[in-house]
Amino acid sequence: MNFETIKFELREDGIGILTLNRPEKLNAMSFQMIEDLHTILDHLMVNLDCRVLILQAEGRVFCAGLDLKESMVLQSKKKPPELKEKFFYIDTPEKDTIKAKLYAQWRTSKLIVKMRRIGQPIIALINGAATGAGFTFILASDIRIASENARFNNAFINIGFSGSDLASSYHLPRLIGMSRAAEILYTGRFVDAKEAHKIGLVLNVVDEKSLLNEGIQLAEQLLTKSPLGLRMTKQAVNISLDSPSLETIMELENRAQMLCSTSNDLTEGAQAFFEKRDPKYPLK
Repeated sequence: MNFETIKFELREDGIGILTLNRPEKLNAMSFQMIEDLHTILDHLMVNLDCRVLILQAEGRVFCAGLDLKESMVLQSKKKPPELKEKFFYIDTPEKDTIKAKLYAQWRTSKLIVKMRRIGQPIIALINGAATGAGFTFILASDIRIASENARFNNAFINIGFSGSDLASSYHLPRLIGMSRAAEILYTGRFVDAKEAHKIGLVLNVVDEKSLLNEGIQLAEQLLTKSPLGLRMTKQAVNISLDSPSLETIMELENRAQMLCSTSNDLTEGAQAFFEKRDPKYPLK
């Protein structure tokens, strides 16, 4: 699949590698990147060949947040015709800029929802700064691995916006606890890789050159698990974040186990266990 602002590779083993690809702009999220990400996430929603997704970025910065120069277009009463033709949320009445801004915010925020809805666990590999929207991308991922020069901040609060954006106020307290999350969200300060590892924001910190290899090794571990079982586990994790009771989440888990019990994945997994070998699950 060809895109303007991202790259996507699906390996034969079922590992997908999604790369933010605007290094000359520090991978800042443009209108085109928003649409490219929607396209690939919609594709992954129904792609059973891709079993694990690695999210990384080209260049020295993971993502510098929203492309502020481009987003200022939404403040303008006269919007460039080429943008109005290409992005539906730009094409609003010239005097009604709030609609353009609201629609663009809605369109961007839906990316976070889709990241959680796709069945593939997402392993984020962070090199350099992940700020603003880039910070929320890694928060919406399932597992985070950082290079030694990675750093994170909630940049929205530093430029006049609310510090709660793109689910940052939802995910961060659930990842590291309310007190630490509140301090990071309120101050907008940078958290370096060492601190991120200490507070549990990232799983591990590795040398920059080892980052992709570390991600692939982890993804390969996940490939040894039942494809259906892995998807059902991610679904359970999502729902358990908001589960109103123990019994509610246990009913979900019961359903997942019964569904998995009817799959050929269970037969292969059990046979591999008794034969003391790695299971060989079909891609579909």
